[in-house]
Amino acid sequence: MTAVAPPPEHSQRLKVWASYAGVWPKLAVGFGVLAGILLIAQAWWLASILNAVLFEHAKLADLLTGFAGLLLIFFLRAAFTWAIDQAAFQGALQVKLQVRELLYSKVQSLGPAWLSEERSGAVMSTLSDGVEQLEAYYARYLPAMQLSVYIPLLILLVVFSQDRISGLVLMLTAPLIPLFMMLIGKGTEQRNQRQWQQLSRMSAHFLDVIQGLSTLKLFNASRREAQAIGEVSEQYRQSTMSVLRVAFLSSFTLEFFASVSIAVVAVLIGFRLYWGEMTFFAGFLVLLLAPEFYLPLRQLGAQYHARMQALGVVASLLDILEVPATTPAQTVAAWAGLHEQTIQLRHIDFYYPDGRLALRDFSLKIAAKQSLALVGASGAGKSTVLQLLLKFTEPQAGEILVGATPLQQIARQVWHKQIAWLPQRAQVFALSVADNIRLGSPASLEAIKQAAKAAQAQAFIEQLPHAYDTLLGEAGQGLSGGQRQRIALARVFLKAAPLIILDEATAHLDRETETLIQEAIQQLKGQHTIVMIAHRLATIQSADCIAFMQEGQVLAYGTHAELLQSCVPYQTMVKAYQEQGL
Repeated sequence: MTAVAPPPEHSQRLKVWASYAGVWPKLAVGFGVLAGILLIAQAWWLASILNAVLFEHAKLADLLTGFAGLLLIFFLRAAFTWAIDQAAFQGALQVKLQVRELLYSKVQSLGPAWLSEERSGAVMSTLSDGVEQLEAYYARYLPAMQLSVYIPLLILLVVFSQDRISGLVLMLTAPLIPLFMMLIGKGTEQRNQRQWQQLSRMSAHFLDVIQGLSTLKLFNASRREAQAIGEVSEQYRQSTMSVLRVAFLSSFTLEFFASVSIAVVAVLIGFRLYWGEMTFFAGFLVLLLAPEFYLPLRQLGAQYHARMQALGVVASLLDILEVPATTPAQTVAAWAGLHEQTIQLRHIDFYYPDGRLALRDFSLKIAAKQSLALVGASGAGKSTVLQLLLKFTEPQAGEILVGATPLQQIARQVWHKQIAWLPQRAQVFALSVADNIRLGSPASLEAIKQAAKAAQAQAFIEQLPHAYDTLLGEAGQGLSGGQRQRIALARVFLKAAPLIILDEATAHLDRETETLIQEAIQQLKGQHTIVMIAHRLATIQSADCIAFMQEGQVLAYGTHAELLQSCVPYQTMVKAYQEQGL
């Protein structure tokens, strides 16, 4: 199969990212050049000492200065080698930090709506392992590429000053190594890209299996999924081995040409020494420098695989970075905030990425400091309305007005300061209880306790081993669903935002916990604008206004009593809830 060359923008993007490394690559190359000069000095000094011993009958006392100089060169070369590694690593680290920051910022700007359409494992693999794959390219390949020019050139100048024939041999054979390196290396491009795609798919599948392990156990499907993971792993192993085979072939070819070239130089020097056409000093110096002449080229060949690896992964990084983001042409310079302002959704059209219609000519008015319940069958568009209000996504048509200001012109981070959100399943992090309630906001412990008390969470928190300092497990491990919801509700009370969005906050909870949360939410009424999706009759009845939705539109709007009188589908829904005990 013919290898497909990577698009030019992939190589160009790697060059652009190299600027993030700052001065570190230049320092690495500078240290490498100094190490190369010391290498030449070492060979010169060693040849001089040996020539003095063999042909000038020098004594040990006469050579002490030479040996001391050699020892100093050894230490300096070791120091420069260490400095090269450190500078190259720091440069690669800066690139990784900047690229990862770009990716995180992009994912953050795209929002949860985009993330929900992607496989979590693939995204995580790209953000973590994908960025790590760049390290070898910036830390080893780029410095090696420059040093493969400077150091051989320096050595070539010294060799030409001692023996032109050997210099011509080195000069003519040197291009063969990078030529064959590129010819063989090209064959790994497609393999590297295919290997990275397999790794992303395997990571995504493995994460899905881990997250759904309890479900797989209950349905006796865990063995089948384990077998599937084994098959995917075997495919990845074979892909890895195919890449390694080409890499080993490349290394063998480079070593072969370098060894043959050194042998040619050695044979020519041997004959001319025998015929007396060159001095021992010149011949020995050239023999010492010949392997070092090819060493940077061989190192570049060994690191060429790092370039193929980087090109293989850059496509996945660009898949995230180049997702078009809906950003407003201009934002409001100074926005007064949401207090006492009405929110209006006017003639909204929204389509899912697959083309399905979620909202069609949707209009709704949300009065300040009133509670509004969105009700209707699954698929009516309720969650889409919340996504729009949360500014996680943008409508394809229509506008959302906050007072007289279009929501699109309000910066997302500014708008989010005006919102508190309680989702159906709240996320609890592996932090202390206090930090989970605070969630990055500067708040005193007393304020946190007041928020927890308002959210009906104080009682169970104080029963924990260290109360508010108790460290929680991943995803709130050790807490019940109701306890996690009450901690999330405490965040809402602590933030005290003008707009509170509740996305089925009491779903999947027992009656007692649901009652506690409902009582807590009642404290918010009249002080904040509340928009909620409700599937519990008690929640619906407690709302100031109800918007009954059907097929992406508001079919009826009013109080519970008004809709019971005027809307037959609403009557049917309420009756069904009563029969089910909801």
